[in-house]
Amino acid sequence: MDRQRLLMIFGGAWIAAALLVWFLYAQTQTPKTEKQLACVAVTRDLPAGTRLKKSDIRLVRLPEKSMPRTAILDEASALDRVLLFPVNANETLTAARLTSSKGAEGLASTIDPGMRAISVQINDSSGVAGLIQPRSHVDVLFTRPGTMAEAVTTTILEDIVVLSVGRITEVSQNASIDPKTSRPQSQAATLLVTPEQARKIELAKNQGKVSLSLRNPLDHAATEDREPTTAESLDVDVRHTRPRGNIPNVRDPKVWADLTGEQPKPKVEKKEPPKPRLVVDVFRGDKHVQEVFQ
Repeated sequence: MDRQRLLMIFGGAWIAAALLVWFLYAQTQTPKTEKQLACVAVTRDLPAGTRLKKSDIRLVRLPEKSMPRTAILDEASALDRVLLFPVNANETLTAARLTSSKGAEGLASTIDPGMRAISVQINDSSGVAGLIQPRSHVDVLFTRPGTMAEAVTTTILEDIVVLSVGRITEVSQNASIDPKTSRPQSQAATLLVTPEQARKIELAKNQGKVSLSLRNPLDHAATEDREPTTAESLDVDVRHTRPRGNIPNVRDPKVWADLTGEQPKPKVEKKEPPKPRLVVDVFRGDKHVQEVFQ
């Protein structure tokens, strides 16, 4: 009896020791398995104002408890967005450190070196009825006001990219043109140009009216006809009948008769009025005599 009891005590002690060893091993050696999620981190130190490219970011996996609440979870959401603050290598990107996907706060960083952004005031008439959107390609037209002989319209720039319309820098994929939707009567279109082109646009804005014409984004060919349009060319385009500079003088009776079929009226010769005479009154006593001299 005593031997059986000793064996049971020994067996219980052995099992307790084994359980204690397993528990200690599990706490110290076996790593805990936690749920991990993928998020976007930068590959190198980046200053503020950097536009993120594919080589600047990568996906990393972090424990769910360690991930920031506003972390960027996929690379597509970070590409082409601009850093508002500097970040260090391997740092997780958050929405607070990036510009919004459709905002204009980081537009300056998207301008390529050597290029400039300049705005042109447009409305439904000069902006193709609101069809011009960011990333559209346009031509810039300049109209100089004045009399019919002075007014002229010419194309000063071709194939210019629109950076933004107002503060909208990207076109929503679900955007649709609703005729019932009200648009601002006047807004600014920001164009991506060279410094020389920016000077041309600024001079044109101060000397006359600037408008935009929409073109196919795949059409990069320059227009061969660069001649300015004047009132004379409008006359030829509309009537197609009279050569330039050969306009009949309708004040000439013969020309008017040929156009209307009427016979010209005969000229009436006007007689010259008689020359004035010199009359002298002569009084001799009670007699009165008038002397007439031619």
